[in-house]
Amino acid sequence: MTQRPAPRALSDASLSALLEAQQFGTLATVKRSGHPHLTTMLYSWDAEARIARFSSTADRVKVGHLRRDPHAALHVPGGDVWSFAVAEGTAEVSEVTAVPGDAVGRELLAMIPSDARPGDEAALLEQLVAERRVVIRLKVDRLYGTALDVNG
Repeated sequence: MTQRPAPRALSDASLSALLEAQQFGTLATVKRSGHPHLTTMLYSWDAEARIARFSSTADRVKVGHLRRDPHAALHVPGGDVWSFAVAEGTAEVSEVTAVPGDAVGRELLAMIPSDARPGDEAALLEQLVAERRVVIRLKVDRLYGTALDVNG
């Protein structure tokens, strides 16, 4: 019988690089029942601070879950079904951005890659206030994941 390659654990640096390379992942929060609540989210990864940031509105279910129980995880797929990274930690939810250009609004704006920012930042900051946007900051204390190396 031929032995097939097995997934290998990724180093912290490789996991961080995978988180940096992706933009979408699945955020898991904890429901009151203890079951996971999963949501596909756009995020930004700050490797130095080990924080994943998400934009959400204040009335979303996940925000309520995190205010009650801050434990969360972010799952990010790699290049194949066996490759992935998971970032686990404790999340905090910012205050709602209340005044265009306040600290939360600026943090939300900074999460948008510079080449994707709209020309009218003032209008975007007003829209963030109107939508009652918050920043979810997942402070990561554990990274894990695997990759599958298949050659030809």
